[in-house]
Amino acid sequence: MFFTFIRFLPIFRYFVRLTTAGVSATIKAPIRKSSTADNDPPGITERRNWMTRILCLGDSITDCGRLFSADPLGKGYVKQLSCLLHNTDHRFSIENRGIDGFTLERLLQNTDFWLGSSDPDIVTVLIGINDVGIMMNTRRSSAQQQDLMNKFVTRYELLAKKLSCTNSRKRTLYFLEPFVFPWPRCYASWAPLLSQMSVHIKKISQDHGAVFLPLQNDLDQEAARSGPASITSDGIHLTPQGHQILADKLYKLIISER
Repeated sequence: MFFTFIRFLPIFRYFVRLTTAGVSATIKAPIRKSSTADNDPPGITERRNWMTRILCLGDSITDCGRLFSADPLGKGYVKQLSCLLHNTDHRFSIENRGIDGFTLERLLQNTDFWLGSSDPDIVTVLIGINDVGIMMNTRRSSAQQQDLMNKFVTRYELLAKKLSCTNSRKRTLYFLEPFVFPWPRCYASWAPLLSQMSVHIKKISQDHGAVFLPLQNDLDQEAARSGPASITSDGIHLTPQGHQILADKLYKLIISER
């Protein structure tokens, strides 16, 4: 992922994405009418018909080919989450705004626009692996890596403030833990920085009333059971089975709040 980030093609793809930002990437889960709807007490039917809007932010793991696919939700966990929510008694719209190669800094530059255009009730964020890639693959010293980590923390705090600021209602935030796998072995050296980053994201989640969603341990356990190739295609990106783990965890959290 990081290597594609520094090449020219993804930069071109990024500008293409911005020029197509007005194209809707929203899929609305159909309503399953309850057999008891006609007997609902006053106000219950209105709540059944309320549309919960979900905005998913991130990098290529979230993006998962959405721009070059006929499906604006892509082919990863966002699409799988939409399928799970399709079979509930609630109405959801889901928008995928993951962009291949994004760092936290790039995500922040677009956050105000995305919030203004969709006004979501729920926001999920999975970001950080490209930031670690910059720390590890640009010949930074340990001190320089730590300086970049500090900037990441400052930016994540700003992101949390932006996302939690809403005039009309409380917005639910899910901050997903970034992850990496030691296959190939070169990524094993990234693990300490990812672990440090996760600690910071968890603390920011607690400070801003967001839900921190740990992922690394569950993904590692599934890789140990089924083999690494069943979970990750390259040490960073996920297979359909890996994406399903993310979708299942998000689904359980979202439904538990309804």
